[in-house]
Amino acid sequence: MSDQPDQSSRYGDLDRPPLRAEALARALAADGWRVEVLPETGSTNAVVAERARAGEEPGLVVVAERQTAGRGRLDRQWLSPPRAGLTFSVLLAPPPAQLSWVPLMGGLAVATAVREQTGVDAVLKWPNDVLVGDRKLAGLLAEAVDGKVVLGIGLNVTTRREELPVEQATSLALEGADTTDRDTLLRAVLRALSFGEAQRSAYRQLCSTLGRQVRVELPGGDSVEGTAQEVDDQGRLVVDGVAYAAGDVVHLR
Repeated sequence: MSDQPDQSSRYGDLDRPPLRAEALARALAADGWRVEVLPETGSTNAVVAERARAGEEPGLVVVAERQTAGRGRLDRQWLSPPRAGLTFSVLLAPPPAQLSWVPLMGGLAVATAVREQTGVDAVLKWPNDVLVGDRKLAGLLAEAVDGKVVLGIGLNVTTRREELPVEQATSLALEGADTTDRDTLLRAVLRALSFGEAQRSAYRQLCSTLGRQVRVELPGGDSVEGTAQEVDDQGRLVVDGVAYAAGDVVHLR
């Protein structure tokens, strides 16, 4: 029996270094973000929601190195191996007219950061997925809490093929990213997160749903099929002239 350390374990540690919590907090404080890094939690959205109810001001960012009970839309699980992704939630207080755009602008921030920092051609799927081709790279979940909004983001960074929850998912490493440095990516996402007409236009340009045949699975269980024509000024998806504020979209081939 060898006394040498397990090389696969050492490689895994090197491949997935911890976030530099103090450096991130210092760097992002100037941008108005208060960043906290937790080694493990059930759900960053739940942590931030609890803090919001206790009176926390917008600008809080909670990042988990490991999330054990994360949720996506429709109560889907969002699980990731330790330090393999970016799993975090931010507390926002956008103007009422911007509330419906929160998950869309979150997706735009992720896609923009990924494209600029990694060279991976990320695109958007309405309302809150980030894709590479038709493979899911990141998901978002926005929840209203006491007049504020908690926006949760899960981005696969170094997740390996056998670690992905579904065949249609992917990660930056699998897509040949120029960098998988999570500190750099977190800074870039938070600095890209903003609201305005320019961001709405950028969202529409990167939204791969537009112009496609889609099926919209509605909250009540019904579904409709048609051509996704536009995202209107309320952030709704317009399919064959009808605007939908919520739904799960399937891109049809």
